[in-house]
Amino acid sequence: MKKILTLLILLATTAMGSKASTPHYWRSDSVKVVRLLEKAATLPQKTNHTLWFARQLRGLPYVAKTLEVNREERLVVNLRQLDCTTYVETVMALALCMKQKAHTFQAFCRNLQRLRYEDGKVAYTHRLHYFTYWIEENVRKGLVADVQGPTPPFTAVQTVRANYMTTHTHLYPMLAAHPQWVAPLRQMERAISGRRYRYIPKGQLRNSKLLRSTIRNGDIIVILTSKKGLDTSHLGIAVWHADGLHMLNASQLHRKVVEEPKLLATYMAEHPSQIGIRIVRAK
Repeated sequence: MKKILTLLILLATTAMGSKASTPHYWRSDSVKVVRLLEKAATLPQKTNHTLWFARQLRGLPYVAKTLEVNREERLVVNLRQLDCTTYVETVMALALCMKQKAHTFQAFCRNLQRLRYEDGKVAYTHRLHYFTYWIEENVRKGLVADVQGPTPPFTAVQTVRANYMTTHTHLYPMLAAHPQWVAPLRQMERAISGRRYRYIPKGQLRNSKLLRSTIRNGDIIVILTSKKGLDTSHLGIAVWHADGLHMLNASQLHRKVVEEPKLLATYMAEHPSQIGIRIVRAK
Protein backbone atom coordinates (compact mmCIF):
# COMPACT_ATOMS: atom_id res chain seq x y z
CA MET A 1 0.00 0.00 0.00
CA LYS A 2 2.84 2.37 0.91
CA LYS A 3 4.56 1.62 -2.41
CA ILE A 4 1.33 2.34 -4.31
CA LEU A 5 0.89 5.66 -2.48
CA THR A 6 4.49 6.66 -3.25
CA LEU A 7 3.97 5.80 -6.91
CA LEU A 8 0.77 7.87 -7.08
CA ILE A 9 2.55 10.88 -5.55
CA LEU A 10 5.40 10.49 -8.01
CA LEU A 11 3.00 10.30 -10.96
CA ALA A 12 1.09 13.35 -9.76
CA THR A 13 4.30 15.34 -9.35
CA THR A 14 5.46 14.33 -12.81
CA ALA A 15 2.12 15.31 -14.31
CA MET A 16 2.25 18.70 -12.59
CA GLY A 17 5.77 19.30 -13.87
CA SER A 18 4.77 18.31 -17.38
CA LYS A 19 1.77 20.63 -17.30
CA ALA A 20 3.90 23.52 -16.03
CA SER A 21 6.31 23.08 -18.95
CA THR A 22 3.51 22.98 -21.54
CA PRO A 23 2.48 26.31 -23.11
CA HIS A 24 -1.01 27.54 -22.29
CA TYR A 25 -2.78 28.49 -25.53
CA TRP A 26 -5.83 27.99 -27.71
CA ARG A 27 -5.60 26.32 -31.09
CA SER A 28 -6.57 29.64 -32.69
CA ASP A 29 -3.40 31.16 -31.19
CA SER A 30 -1.11 28.61 -32.83
CA VAL A 31 -2.96 28.90 -36.14
CA LYS A 32 -2.64 32.70 -36.09
CA VAL A 33 1.08 32.56 -35.30
CA VAL A 34 1.80 30.24 -38.22
CA ARG A 35 -0.37 32.25 -40.62
CA LEU A 36 1.41 35.47 -39.66
CA LEU A 37 4.83 33.88 -40.10
CA GLU A 38 3.92 32.31 -43.43
CA LYS A 39 2.55 35.61 -44.73
CA ALA A 40 5.61 37.52 -43.50
CA ALA A 41 7.83 35.06 -45.38
CA THR A 42 6.31 36.27 -48.67
CA LEU A 43 7.12 39.95 -48.04
CA PRO A 44 10.04 41.80 -49.66
CA GLN A 45 13.41 41.07 -48.05
CA LYS A 46 13.86 44.63 -46.75
CA THR A 47 10.53 44.60 -44.85
CA ASN A 48 10.70 45.91 -41.29
CA HIS A 49 9.19 42.78 -39.74
CA THR A 50 8.88 44.26 -36.25
CA LEU A 51 6.75 47.13 -37.53
CA TRP A 52 4.81 44.84 -39.87
CA PHE A 53 3.86 42.40 -37.09
CA ALA A 54 3.02 45.29 -34.75
CA ARG A 55 0.52 46.55 -37.31
CA GLN A 56 -0.96 43.10 -37.97
CA LEU A 57 -2.12 42.93 -34.34
CA ARG A 58 -4.09 46.20 -34.46
CA GLY A 59 -7.65 45.85 -33.25
CA LEU A 60 -7.02 43.03 -30.78
CA PRO A 61 -8.67 43.70 -27.40
CA TYR A 62 -6.69 45.13 -24.50
CA VAL A 63 -6.98 42.84 -21.48
CA ALA A 64 -4.82 43.12 -18.36
CA LYS A 65 -3.30 40.23 -16.40
CA THR A 66 -3.52 37.66 -19.21
CA LEU A 67 -0.47 35.90 -17.75
CA GLU A 68 -2.21 35.39 -14.40
CA VAL A 69 -4.63 32.68 -15.55
CA ASN A 70 -2.95 29.64 -13.96
CA ARG A 71 -2.23 28.77 -10.36
CA GLU A 72 1.30 27.75 -11.32
CA GLU A 73 3.39 29.57 -13.91
CA ARG A 74 3.10 28.41 -17.52
CA LEU A 75 4.15 29.99 -20.80
CA VAL A 76 0.97 31.80 -21.81
CA VAL A 77 0.49 32.38 -25.55
CA ASN A 78 -2.52 34.60 -26.20
CA LEU A 79 -3.02 36.35 -29.53
CA ARG A 80 -6.66 37.09 -28.71
CA GLN A 81 -6.07 39.55 -25.85
CA LEU A 82 -3.00 41.65 -25.12
CA ASP A 83 -1.65 44.14 -22.63
CA CYS A 84 1.22 46.51 -23.37
CA THR A 85 3.93 44.04 -22.33
CA THR A 86 2.52 40.90 -23.94
CA TYR A 87 1.93 42.92 -27.12
CA VAL A 88 5.59 43.93 -27.32
CA GLU A 89 6.78 40.41 -26.42
CA THR A 90 4.53 38.84 -29.06
CA VAL A 91 5.77 41.22 -31.76
CA MET A 92 9.40 40.63 -30.78
CA ALA A 93 9.00 36.82 -30.71
CA LEU A 94 7.45 36.87 -34.20
CA ALA A 95 10.24 39.10 -35.53
CA LEU A 96 12.85 36.75 -34.03
CA CYS A 97 11.27 33.85 -35.90
CA MET A 98 11.73 35.73 -39.16
CA LYS A 99 15.36 36.47 -38.36
CA GLN A 100 15.87 32.75 -37.67
CA LYS A 101 13.86 31.70 -40.76
CA ALA A 102 11.82 29.53 -38.39
CA HIS A 103 8.13 29.72 -39.30
CA THR A 104 6.66 27.33 -36.74
CA PHE A 105 4.60 27.71 -33.59
CA GLN A 106 7.29 25.81 -31.67
CA ALA A 107 9.92 28.37 -32.69
CA PHE A 108 7.61 31.21 -31.64
CA CYS A 109 7.09 29.62 -28.20
CA ARG A 110 10.85 29.17 -27.74
CA ASN A 111 11.47 32.82 -28.57
CA LEU A 112 8.66 34.06 -26.35
CA GLN A 113 10.03 31.99 -23.47
CA ARG A 114 13.54 33.39 -23.99
CA LEU A 115 12.23 36.95 -24.01
CA ARG A 116 9.86 36.65 -21.04
CA TYR A 117 11.95 34.73 -18.49
CA GLU A 118 15.33 35.05 -16.84
CA ASP A 119 17.54 32.32 -18.31
CA GLY A 120 14.44 31.12 -20.21
CA LYS A 121 13.16 29.28 -17.10
CA VAL A 122 9.36 29.24 -16.89
CA ALA A 123 8.69 30.25 -13.30
CA TYR A 124 6.88 33.21 -11.75
CA THR A 125 10.03 34.28 -9.92
CA HIS A 126 11.97 34.17 -13.21
CA ARG A 127 9.43 36.17 -15.19
CA LEU A 128 10.92 39.57 -16.04
CA HIS A 129 8.21 41.59 -14.29
CA TYR A 130 10.11 44.89 -14.26
CA PHE A 131 10.92 46.09 -17.77
CA THR A 132 14.28 47.43 -16.61
CA TYR A 133 15.20 43.84 -15.76
CA TRP A 134 13.64 42.67 -19.06
CA ILE A 135 15.95 45.01 -20.97
CA GLU A 136 19.07 43.96 -19.05
CA GLU A 137 18.35 40.25 -19.41
CA ASN A 138 17.61 40.43 -23.13
CA VAL A 139 20.66 42.61 -23.77
CA ARG A 140 22.70 39.90 -22.03
CA LYS A 141 21.10 37.25 -24.29
CA GLY A 142 22.01 39.31 -27.36
CA LEU A 143 18.38 39.75 -28.42
CA VAL A 144 18.10 43.53 -28.06
CA ALA A 145 20.25 46.65 -27.73
CA ASP A 146 19.67 49.31 -25.08
CA VAL A 147 19.98 52.63 -26.93
CA GLN A 148 21.59 55.15 -24.53
CA GLY A 149 22.73 57.90 -26.88
CA PRO A 150 23.46 60.31 -28.42
CA THR A 151 23.31 63.21 -25.97
CA PRO A 152 21.14 65.05 -26.84
CA PRO A 153 18.39 63.83 -26.97
CA PHE A 154 19.32 61.44 -24.10
CA THR A 155 19.83 64.28 -21.64
CA ALA A 156 18.25 62.91 -18.44
CA VAL A 157 19.11 60.03 -16.10
CA GLN A 158 16.69 57.71 -14.30
CA THR A 159 17.77 56.13 -11.03
CA VAL A 160 15.62 53.02 -10.59
CA ARG A 161 13.87 52.45 -7.25
CA ALA A 162 11.80 49.27 -7.56
CA ASN A 163 9.61 47.82 -4.84
CA TYR A 164 6.05 48.14 -6.13
CA MET A 165 5.27 44.44 -6.54
CA THR A 166 6.44 43.37 -3.10
CA THR A 167 4.63 46.28 -1.42
CA HIS A 168 1.41 45.76 -3.40
CA THR A 169 1.12 41.97 -3.53
CA HIS A 170 -2.69 42.14 -3.44
CA LEU A 171 -2.63 43.56 -6.99
CA TYR A 172 -0.93 40.43 -8.36
CA PRO A 173 -3.20 37.35 -8.07
CA MET A 174 -0.50 34.69 -8.44
CA LEU A 175 1.86 36.46 -6.06
CA ALA A 176 -0.89 36.93 -3.48
CA ALA A 177 -1.58 33.19 -3.64
CA HIS A 178 2.12 32.32 -3.17
CA PRO A 179 3.65 34.49 -0.42
CA GLN A 180 6.85 32.41 -0.63
CA TRP A 181 7.56 34.12 -3.97
CA VAL A 182 7.83 37.57 -2.40
CA ALA A 183 11.43 37.10 -1.22
CA PRO A 184 12.82 36.12 -4.66
CA LEU A 185 10.96 39.05 -6.24
CA ARG A 186 12.43 41.38 -3.63
CA GLN A 187 15.85 40.18 -4.76
CA MET A 188 14.93 41.09 -8.34
CA GLU A 189 13.88 44.56 -7.18
CA ARG A 190 17.12 45.04 -5.26
CA ALA A 191 19.14 43.90 -8.28
CA ILE A 192 17.89 46.82 -10.40
CA SER A 193 17.39 49.45 -7.70
CA GLY A 194 20.09 52.10 -7.76
CA ARG A 195 20.95 51.51 -11.40
CA ARG A 196 21.03 54.56 -13.65
CA TYR A 197 19.96 54.85 -17.28
CA ARG A 198 19.90 57.73 -19.76
CA TYR A 199 16.57 58.64 -21.29
CA ILE A 200 14.89 61.21 -23.53
CA PRO A 201 12.73 63.64 -21.52
CA LYS A 202 9.23 63.96 -22.93
CA GLY A 203 9.79 67.67 -23.58
CA GLN A 204 12.37 66.73 -26.22
CA LEU A 205 10.07 64.53 -28.32
CA ARG A 206 10.04 66.96 -31.23
CA ASN A 207 9.72 66.18 -34.91
CA SER A 208 13.39 66.89 -35.47
CA LYS A 209 16.11 65.49 -37.70
CA LEU A 210 18.01 64.47 -34.57
CA LEU A 211 15.12 62.47 -33.11
CA ARG A 212 14.35 60.84 -36.47
CA SER A 213 17.97 59.68 -36.69
CA THR A 214 17.89 58.39 -33.10
CA ILE A 215 14.60 56.46 -33.00
CA ARG A 216 13.75 53.99 -35.77
CA ASN A 217 10.48 52.45 -36.89
CA GLY A 218 10.00 49.24 -34.91
CA ASP A 219 12.01 50.29 -31.85
CA ILE A 220 10.48 49.53 -28.46
CA ILE A 221 9.36 52.71 -26.69
CA VAL A 222 9.71 52.31 -22.93
CA ILE A 223 7.77 54.99 -21.07
CA LEU A 224 9.32 55.82 -17.71
CA THR A 225 7.31 56.87 -14.69
CA SER A 226 7.77 58.95 -11.57
CA LYS A 227 5.34 56.70 -9.69
CA LYS A 228 6.94 55.49 -6.48
CA GLY A 229 8.29 51.94 -6.63
CA LEU A 230 7.95 51.54 -10.42
CA ASP A 231 10.41 51.96 -13.27
CA THR A 232 8.06 52.04 -16.27
CA SER A 233 4.36 52.56 -16.88
CA HIS A 234 3.77 51.71 -20.55
CA LEU A 235 5.35 50.20 -23.67
CA GLY A 236 4.83 50.46 -27.39
CA ILE A 237 6.40 50.21 -30.83
CA ALA A 238 7.79 53.33 -32.52
CA VAL A 239 6.35 54.47 -35.84
CA TRP A 240 7.11 57.72 -37.63
CA HIS A 241 4.35 59.67 -39.40
CA ALA A 242 4.78 62.85 -41.41
CA ASP A 243 3.92 64.96 -38.33
CA GLY A 244 6.28 63.17 -35.95
CA LEU A 245 6.69 60.16 -33.66
CA HIS A 246 3.69 57.96 -32.85
CA MET A 247 3.32 54.67 -31.00
CA LEU A 248 1.65 51.35 -31.69
CA ASN A 249 0.44 49.96 -28.38
CA ALA A 250 -2.07 47.84 -26.54
CA SER A 251 -4.03 50.76 -25.18
CA GLN A 252 -6.03 50.66 -21.97
CA LEU A 253 -7.71 53.91 -23.04
CA HIS A 254 -8.81 52.62 -26.47
CA ARG A 255 -9.36 49.08 -25.09
CA LYS A 256 -7.48 47.59 -28.05
CA VAL A 257 -4.21 47.61 -29.96
CA VAL A 258 -3.98 50.88 -31.88
CA GLU A 259 -1.59 53.00 -33.88
CA GLU A 260 -2.05 55.97 -31.58
CA PRO A 261 -3.44 58.92 -33.60
CA LYS A 262 -1.87 61.43 -31.21
CA LEU A 263 1.79 62.31 -31.36
CA LEU A 264 3.77 60.56 -28.64
CA ALA A 265 4.68 63.97 -27.22
CA THR A 266 0.98 64.90 -26.97
CA TYR A 267 0.07 61.53 -25.46
CA MET A 268 2.74 61.85 -22.77
CA ALA A 269 1.90 65.48 -22.00
CA GLU A 270 -1.54 64.23 -20.92
CA HIS A 271 0.07 61.88 -18.36
CA PRO A 272 1.97 63.93 -15.74
CA SER A 273 3.68 60.91 -14.17
CA GLN A 274 5.30 59.91 -17.49
CA ILE A 275 8.75 61.53 -17.49
CA GLY A 276 10.37 60.34 -20.71
CA ILE A 277 11.35 57.33 -22.78
CA ARG A 278 14.07 54.73 -23.16
CA ILE A 279 14.61 53.07 -26.53
CA VAL A 280 15.25 49.36 -27.03
CA ARG A 281 16.10 47.93 -30.45
CA ALA A 282 15.90 44.38 -31.77
CA LYS A 283 19.25 42.99 -32.90
